[in-house]
Amino acid sequence: MREPVSFRVLRVVGLVLLTLFVLAPLYVMVVSSVKPLGDVQGRFTWIPTTVTVQPFIDMWSTVPLGRYFVNSLVVSLLATLCSVLLAISAAYAISRYRFRGRGLFRVTVLSTQMFPGILFLLPLFLIFVNIGQATGFALQGSRLGLVITYLTFSLPFAIWMLVGYFDSIPRQLDEAALVDGSGPVGALVRVVLPSAAPGIAAVSIYSFMTAWGETLFASVMTTAQSRTLAVGLREYSTQVNVYWNEVMAASLVVSIPVVVGFLLLQRYLVQGLTAGAVK
Repeated sequence: MREPVSFRVLRVVGLVLLTLFVLAPLYVMVVSSVKPLGDVQGRFTWIPTTVTVQPFIDMWSTVPLGRYFVNSLVVSLLATLCSVLLAISAAYAISRYRFRGRGLFRVTVLSTQMFPGILFLLPLFLIFVNIGQATGFALQGSRLGLVITYLTFSLPFAIWMLVGYFDSIPRQLDEAALVDGSGPVGALVRVVLPSAAPGIAAVSIYSFMTAWGETLFASVMTTAQSRTLAVGLREYSTQVNVYWNEVMAASLVVSIPVVVGFLLLQRYLVQGLTAGAVK
């Protein structure tokens, strides 16, 4: 059925307005990052009168942005790697095997997503402090402690998502691999994982983005040496000044890894999020 002209016009106008609404904050960030500090602190102008790249140079010396960048990269990659490996193992077991407590485990994993993350902040902090006092192994304030913290967010979602994806892969593929001489691990690695690549990519993106941009737990669980980018950006605000142009420049730079990863894997992300939805 041919769409009415009025509907098509209304759709185009709606999409244009929605696109402008989404891109406006990004434009403000880009424009503010190339202005001198005096221009940013004054009345906002959509077209900069003076363009400079000095904020992109000064932002590395105003705060230890390089160290924060390394901390965020290490924590996010480790959290993503651990989350994906553990989720694959757990999801494959739930999807392919029947064992006592399987249903309870699935409900428990899902129920963790019903609570706001801030509820776990104080318990995790106390657990890390007590572990440090009992064993001398300091988790609180370390990168490892932050990785463990982020696993409490990303791992349940990753397991739940991969279970649905593994369920959508025919069991006959596993059985054919077993008949050909592969063991359960061989069937998983050689047959199931290649078929589940979109789902694994989606889980990886979700885990990395969750760890990369998180601020609440990072502000409590880190020290000056283990601080991450999301928390470190606050240091551009001092008692006497706020370096808005450097904040915007740093925000653009720290967004690059997420944007690049999303662009490279976005087609897998769409497939992974929708796979198994109609099963």
